[in-house]
Formats: sequence, C-alpha cells, structure tokens
Amino acid sequence: MGYELPPLPYAYDALEPHVSKSTLEFHHDKHHAAYVSKYNEMIQGTEFESKPIEEVIKAIAGNPDKQGMFNNGAQAWNHTFYWNSMKPNGGGTPTGDLASKIDADFGGFDKFAEAFKSAGATQFGSGWAWLVLDNGTLKVTKTANADNPLTQGQVPLFTMDVWEHAYYLDYQNSRPNYMDAFLKNVVNWDFAAQNMAAA
Repeated sequence: MGYELPPLPYAYDALEPHVSKSTLEFHHDKHHAAYVSKYNEMIQGTEFESKPIEEVIKAIAGNPDKQGMFNNGAQAWNHTFYWNSMKPNGGGTPTGDLASKIDADFGGFDKFAEAFKSAGATQFGSGWAWLVLDNGTLKVTKTANADNPLTQGQVPLFTMDVWEHAYYLDYQNSRPNYMDAFLKNVVNWDFAAQNMAAA
C-alpha cells in the first residue's frame, strides 16, 4: 500500500515569482519524491505497511531504531502539508474565525507574523516553522529536520519549509526575504482555517 507522492495542488509556475517553477520542480519531483520512495521501501513487509502515514509517524517518533523510517515518513508528510500551505494569490491576512483567533491568542496579526518569522529565522539549520493549535490555543512552533507537531499532540494548521532547498534557487542565503514573500504572497489561509475548523 505505502504512501503515494501526491501531485502539487497547482501548476509548477503558479507561485511565481515568489516560488519559482525550478524550485518546485526540484523540491517536489526530486526531494519530496525521494522521501516518499525511501519511506515506502522501509515500511515494505512491516507492520506499518498498511497504516496511515500519520499513525506511523506518531508510533515511531523518538524510537532510535526507527529513526530512518521516521525521517523519511515525516518528511514525506511535512512536504505534502507544505504544498497545501501555499496557493497562488495567497498571503495577506486571514479572515473569519481564524483571524479572530489569531487576534485573541497573539494580540493581533502583526504579532503573529513577527513570532512566525522569528521561528523561521531562529531555526538553526534545516527545519520548519508552524502555526499549530495546542490544547485549543494557537501557537507558533519550530521543528528541526523531519520533526513535526503531530508527535507533540498538536494540530498543525500550516507550515513553512526553512530547509535551504526550499528557497535557495530564488533567494540564495536570504531566508528572511523568502519568509516575507511566503506570508505576503503565498500562504494559504483557507487551508489553515479548514484545519482549525476540523480540529
């Protein structure tokens, strides 16, 4: 059964100029595909083969004997979540319940944006910045490498990839410019709102 590499939810050039076609081709077709392929190889013939990937990630998190399986499985899941966290003509500010919740839990959108960009900027090396629901409260978190909020009992609403391959072709070493462009132009607030409503 395994986990299938999902297609991007938009055309490769749909996020230009903020995320280039070249970046998405490399990132989705090479990096993401490799994680999916390795994960499927590792679960073949094991008890995890027929289980949903989220269940496997939670079950093996922190198990040193399953670190390789976790890394590839979590990265496969994280990337799928990341593609959905972006959309053409996205960005700006959220509306409705999500906007009200951000105001209530962060003290306004600007304070949320500051916290989110700080999480991305201070994630040393490779990792992710997240907006999560944690026991009913919105929080900004960051995780290193393949780690994700599912293993902490949190509900991820959206994520920003801060591995260098996510932005280097477009922004070189300027992670702050990539993070600005992500929030202003591509973040998918509808996806975040759906995840919050489903929680």
